[in-house]
Amino acid sequence: MPISNTSTKSTSRQASELDRADSITSARFVGRRQSLIEDARKEREAAVAAAESSEGSEQIVFDEVDGKALLNLFFTLRNTKIPALSRTLKVFETFEVKIHHLETKPIRKLKDSLENLEYFVRCELHRADVSTLVSSIKRVADDVRTTKELKFYWFPRKIAELDSCHHLVSKFDPDLDQDHPGFTDSIYRERRKMIGEIAFRYKYGEPIPRVEYTEEEIGTWKEVFSTLRGLYSTHACSEHLEAFRLLERQCGYSPDIIPQLEDVSRFLKERTGFQLRPAAGLLSARDFLASLAFRVFQCTQYIRHASSPMHSPEPDCIHELLGHVPMLADRTFAQFSQNIGLASLGASEEDIEKLSTLYWFTVEFGLCRQSDGVKAYGAGLLSSYGELLHSLSDEPERREFDPEAAAVEPYQDQTYQSVYFVSESFKDAKEKLRAYLAGIKRPFSVRFDPYTNSIEVLDHPLKIRGGLESVKDELKTLTDALNVLA
Repeated sequence: MPISNTSTKSTSRQASELDRADSITSARFVGRRQSLIEDARKEREAAVAAAESSEGSEQIVFDEVDGKALLNLFFTLRNTKIPALSRTLKVFETFEVKIHHLETKPIRKLKDSLENLEYFVRCELHRADVSTLVSSIKRVADDVRTTKELKFYWFPRKIAELDSCHHLVSKFDPDLDQDHPGFTDSIYRERRKMIGEIAFRYKYGEPIPRVEYTEEEIGTWKEVFSTLRGLYSTHACSEHLEAFRLLERQCGYSPDIIPQLEDVSRFLKERTGFQLRPAAGLLSARDFLASLAFRVFQCTQYIRHASSPMHSPEPDCIHELLGHVPMLADRTFAQFSQNIGLASLGASEEDIEKLSTLYWFTVEFGLCRQSDGVKAYGAGLLSSYGELLHSLSDEPERREFDPEAAAVEPYQDQTYQSVYFVSESFKDAKEKLRAYLAGIKRPFSVRFDPYTNSIEVLDHPLKIRGGLESVKDELKTLTDALNVLA
């Protein structure tokens, strides 16, 4: 995943943590960078600032899709004004307004012997025409007002719309970050740009272009691969081990070959329905989480700088291919990841930050109990020799996984984590997460339709009824299967 602070760590190729006696408990490592959570936090702060600056202005739009605005509008027409209704309808016609719902109710104000009609109109029009429409209605009607409903953020409804979800957080770009190992290496920077262009040009449905890696890049991969491969048998969870063996047999995972994203994506698609999409770097929190809702994992293709094989200040495909991909091949874990993504769609900035923090303490740095002890399943651990050892040592604090606590747990990224959350199992973690996500406040729910690769917004009883019918069909199939076995 495009997240920077989950890579393996060492200050140099020669003086790596493999050669240091204090590698397990050392707190002196410097260089980890905030990424997903900090980005979500900055988005929330920016949203709060924008809201404060616009305080007092009327928020009349509660949704926008493709330049169209949905509007709830109230106004009153007096019975004495016979032509008022026709003039009002003419205004809607002039602005080519599409009326979704219209209803009226009689009202009688104090000191007013006449019974008037209050109109409620839910309509759709071009966003640029909203203010002019309201002004025009005010000329022919009384008490014109709009509802101040919660405006939720745009999110992709179809998987092809992920083509628009590639906003980068550029603070770790080697062209801009003076502390980046490749900042002074012009050849490396050009190489990064070339590989990054693949992601910017990529469109949904296309095969992921292959990258012909250099001998230096393969050498960096080999050093990290060989170091971690020997540690997985004792420190990685059984799900990771099983998938890793399959990846070695089916996708060319080996010290001398950097797997191609297209091959790995096909493997995941067959196992859990997840697929990879090339990313040019660290994505914004909202864009990255939205991709998970479609079972799409945004994955970089470039390799970290050769001068620092055990550490990268940003995501690279070593972190993602060794840490994330094997876990996404597990069905329960894949559903866990998708549930976080679905909860992020249209969520507030505050909830995006909490979901990012949850992601941090589970998908990136999670531990789980298995028959032979506590094991690692977080990608940030499984791609970091030093932190993998540290997480299962006696030094850090380990707590039972609780989404409410994990979502607000302070985190730091200047050294190894001081706190890790341990799940009883992936099933237990998924059930706890589902209970937590049910408390996220949105004016709708969402459901992923695997047949159309689209998101269905459940904001009407008829839509929910349709979803229940699909579930009934599935249950009937499973019930019939049980009867056959019986």
